[in-house]
Amino acid sequence: MPRRERNNFVKKNQILDLRIEDYAFGGKGIARIKSEDGSFVVFVPNTLPGQLVKAQIQKSSKKYAEAKLIDVLEASENEVEVPFQDIPGAPYIQLPIELQHQYKKESTLSLFKRIGKVENIEDLFDELIASPNVFHYRNKMEYGFSAIGYDRINKTDKDEFTLGFKRRGVWWMGDNLEKDSGLFDKQMEDNLIKIRKYCIETGLEPWHGPQKTGFFRYFVVRKSFKTNELLFNLVTTSPELPNFDLQKFANFLIELFGERVAGLLHTINDETGDRTIATSGSIDLIYGKDKIVEELLGLNFEISMKSFFQTNPKCAEKLYAKVVEYVLEDKTKVDNTVVMDLFCGTGTIGQIVASRSENAKIVGVDIVASAIKDAQKNAKRNNIEGLEFYAADVGKFLTAHPEFENKIKTIILDPARAGIAPKTLQKIINLNADRMVYVSCNPATQARDTELLAEAGYQLKKISLVDQFPHTSHIETVVLFEK
Repeated sequence: MPRRERNNFVKKNQILDLRIEDYAFGGKGIARIKSEDGSFVVFVPNTLPGQLVKAQIQKSSKKYAEAKLIDVLEASENEVEVPFQDIPGAPYIQLPIELQHQYKKESTLSLFKRIGKVENIEDLFDELIASPNVFHYRNKMEYGFSAIGYDRINKTDKDEFTLGFKRRGVWWMGDNLEKDSGLFDKQMEDNLIKIRKYCIETGLEPWHGPQKTGFFRYFVVRKSFKTNELLFNLVTTSPELPNFDLQKFANFLIELFGERVAGLLHTINDETGDRTIATSGSIDLIYGKDKIVEELLGLNFEISMKSFFQTNPKCAEKLYAKVVEYVLEDKTKVDNTVVMDLFCGTGTIGQIVASRSENAKIVGVDIVASAIKDAQKNAKRNNIEGLEFYAADVGKFLTAHPEFENKIKTIILDPARAGIAPKTLQKIINLNADRMVYVSCNPATQARDTELLAEAGYQLKKISLVDQFPHTSHIETVVLFEK
């Protein structure tokens, strides 16, 4: 007999109108298609319960399908009007912040129940920390130039010079930012129209993704909340460079923003791939300075165009304060011991802990040598003692530094989005600390690690959520584990 084909409810690339009924972790809306056989689930990212959406199926299996959002046809009854332009980076900006928090809390805790096998997670929940600024909280934005724009009325593409953000899911189509998006600096974004007009008047072309031609590629802006300064980076290709006056462009920015202009950098990116930061080519300082200073919990940090720094510094202060609270929760467990700040980057957390604790020795470890150099500079600038930084792999750290054997009692973990590789986690467990304070920007990987840590004898004691990125699906978690 011929094998019966799997009866998938929906086929790949099929376009459907779906009513979103529920919310799953990571900002995925849940739609259900009903039939005699029961109900079939479709996950649609960046959607909300109550919305009617047009979506395209990306993957389909017997049990469920995953789709890509094309358009929102009807808003949810929970959404409210906001005075900002909608952009892909803020899919939930029309949802009141209390509801955003509710969705994030419920979906994150259910993750620890399901993946981390922590049955009583609600009892261990400490608090959800809101961002001090719900709007205009970001300190960096990247705007893209494109020769293909979006016609918002006819919902089609059109040939035009655009400066703004990519349409969601369409790498070659730009969408002009005409006004404040509500995420970054209002004055800066309200003036983006003028910057676009200036660039159009030069007669030089914006980047054309499919043809891989054009002059203007990106416009990147960093902001310091401490000084209110703006640092600009214009990214272009090189062939037409003699026809563009960079000095004149710097003067134009000074006309718009006056003393707020910290500096203008120019980056050449002749790569044909569609990535923002040039990995080849040069970065030149055209005007002013190439760094700005930001403050976190009374400490100063110098930030260049490329250095990694918390995107929402006001909320990062709250996040770090919670980390320090968990680290120093019981002073007797920290005094005269070694606290290891692993994946320490430029050493922010370690410095804050060191500035708050008198008798602990703080050791920052990261495999990236350039980050360690920055960390050492920052610690020097902030006059912080009792702090040492090492560029090392965690697995080889104790072999290279046997003096720390059995001395490390608390470990602070703040890994990248991908989480901690199981092999690395085993090496961390082998350091045999009593406590771990684990910060994560991806709770799904943290919930996975929670199960492994439990097998190694580490119990989850407390969990807090920090809403670093309002209006997005992202949430950060701070978890205390003890042996």
